[in-house]
Amino acid sequence: MIFMDFEKPLETLYDQLEKLKKIEEDSKIDMSEKIAQLEEKIKETKKTIYSNLTGWQKVSLSRHPNRPYTLDYIRMITKKFIELHGDRCVKDDKAIVGGLAKIDQQSVMLIGHQKGNTTKLRQFRNFGMANPEGYRKALRLMKTAEKFNIPVISFIDTPGAYCGLEAEERGQAEAIALNLFEMAKLEVPIICYIIGEGASGGALGIGVGDRVFMMENTWYSVISPESCSSILWRSWNFKEQAAEALKLTADHMESFGLIDGIVKEPLGGAHIDPEAMGKALKKHIKSQLAELTDVPKDELIARRIEKYCKMGKFVEDPSEQGEVVYEHGT
Repeated sequence: MIFMDFEKPLETLYDQLEKLKKIEEDSKIDMSEKIAQLEEKIKETKKTIYSNLTGWQKVSLSRHPNRPYTLDYIRMITKKFIELHGDRCVKDDKAIVGGLAKIDQQSVMLIGHQKGNTTKLRQFRNFGMANPEGYRKALRLMKTAEKFNIPVISFIDTPGAYCGLEAEERGQAEAIALNLFEMAKLEVPIICYIIGEGASGGALGIGVGDRVFMMENTWYSVISPESCSSILWRSWNFKEQAAEALKLTADHMESFGLIDGIVKEPLGGAHIDPEAMGKALKKHIKSQLAELTDVPKDELIARRIEKYCKMGKFVEDPSEQGEVVYEHGT
């Protein structure tokens, strides 16, 4: 098991548990009572730690190396997935995967960021940072889904769109902006899930939907805590304060009206029990599809546009000249 810094008390307890089990196995001495006591202590420690997570701790969990990625969830929620490649212009971007699949009997178009589980795969996937061709591939798949009246489901997990020189030369900002425009008026249901990191335009490029949900230990913000700390304090050492100031967790996003709900994770994070997380996600997707599938196209688009038009509305308070009051969500 891999433990985060704030999980060190758990690491110590698990080490003790492992030693007790080894002693029992080697010496044939009955240690069942002490093992049971230690397991109970681990449960209590877990509840204490995970019920009081800070913003930075949730950011850390969202980046856990064992956390399931898009292809892991696709494997768990579908029986057959046909991956589609390329943007028909430059090349196939490995940081975004997508294709046709069936969730039980419902055909869907699945699109998501993919990071990779090993160092080589992370380099191959560019750490989930998509180039313009990745967003253009995603748009091509969405348009294909629209043509055949197939709902779109997107999985968001990116530290941001790739900001290299070649990405800018090929129109990174234009590619993301076009996706926002086209997704707003796509004639099929779009359901978006933030399954890890949801950073900036890289997340929004496949994140405009009728319903947007965040998993419990994920984050969604215009900037990462480290980058925010670097700008405000000229150092990464204040990333914990930046995470709190940014209010980037699922709880904050829901309270602001920027997402439609939170998908609960197993205690300790999705990586603790990926299969259980996959089953919960599949059940959640099916319930959302059942609500959206029969909504008329015109109504679907009107609701989607209205949803985003309500975000970030500013009104002037007539009682205080020049003072601006921020209204969110409603």
